[in-house]
Amino acid sequence: MSLLQPDNEIGMILQTLFSFAFIVYLFYAQRIQAMTMLRQIEMTLRKIKGLRDEGKTTAIETINEIGKPERDPTPMVERFMEHFMLEPVSMDPAGVVGKLGSILNVREFTFEKEVEVMAPNAEPSERNNIENLLEASLALNIFYKVIRHYYLLGKKTMNIYIIMQIHMILPLILQQIEAYSSALTAFREGMPIGDSVGPIVAAKLLNGAETREVAKEMVAGEIEYEGRRVIIAKAKGPGGSVGKPGDAVTNLLNENKGKVSMLITVDAAGKLEGEQVGDIAEGVGAAIGGPGVEKYKIEQAAMEHEIPMYAVAIKQGMEHVVAPLVEPLFEATDKAVSSVKGLILDYSKEGDTILVAGIGNTVGVAQ
Repeated sequence: MSLLQPDNEIGMILQTLFSFAFIVYLFYAQRIQAMTMLRQIEMTLRKIKGLRDEGKTTAIETINEIGKPERDPTPMVERFMEHFMLEPVSMDPAGVVGKLGSILNVREFTFEKEVEVMAPNAEPSERNNIENLLEASLALNIFYKVIRHYYLLGKKTMNIYIIMQIHMILPLILQQIEAYSSALTAFREGMPIGDSVGPIVAAKLLNGAETREVAKEMVAGEIEYEGRRVIIAKAKGPGGSVGKPGDAVTNLLNENKGKVSMLITVDAAGKLEGEQVGDIAEGVGAAIGGPGVEKYKIEQAAMEHEIPMYAVAIKQGMEHVVAPLVEPLFEATDKAVSSVKGLILDYSKEGDTILVAGIGNTVGVAQ
């Protein structure tokens, strides 16, 4: 019996330690979990800070290289990265689109002037690319500050619910942050991005046809396809710009009052998990993202002229939208061109006039 006593003592010690650990975990499990999540958020936050700093450095280097300013642009870049926009009050929705449009126009004008001062020797297309580069840096800075806010707030209060909220959505936010980080190279080098698929489709349809300016930073040209007159509009490239597609569509419909039989918009669209990058979908309505001002203008113009709206969407993930264009998306633009032509043949007849608008950022995409 004495030989079994040491084993019994070891078993009792292990059982006591297990019971003690269980009691500690019972009372401190939530705190331990919170500390673990905070540690993971902190590691991610350091990575985001590095990407934010890289964006700032890239912007400064690009401005010095292309714009050749007489003074150090660092203070101006830092001020730009803290820029914000306040949306109009929406308690009374009447006229809110016009108010938002006015604010966006002021924001656009301000950014243009800021870049003009920072890079006085840059070409117009290069200034557009610098502006996009600065906006990507601004977005990275906002992401960093918001995540840092919730991290510090969670650390200060040790509130598990605050910590869990930011911890749960962090992987999705990180996807967007990495995409904006990739965009730095695209805008610096003037490379097409995922959002450029709409303008690429428009450029392929134009196929070198002569274009003219129809709205701010928007051009349009005409081709003949199967006995139909096709007007194609896109943002003016190859500088990074989305232009004013709402104004372009409105102006073109007014010019051709009573002649246009259908409107087709082509744009990038978010894909669901399980869908392939570059999948094409056809639908109805105005395919255009953003704050909604330009979409409102397109819908209003189409309604006034009683023109049916068709849409072609090129599917892509959040990580592709502002990142350099990948091969599946470039190949998808050929499929989208075929879709546009198919819609024209299916829903119009010979002698009709069709308006096609390629929506998106036209960086690296000429006419």
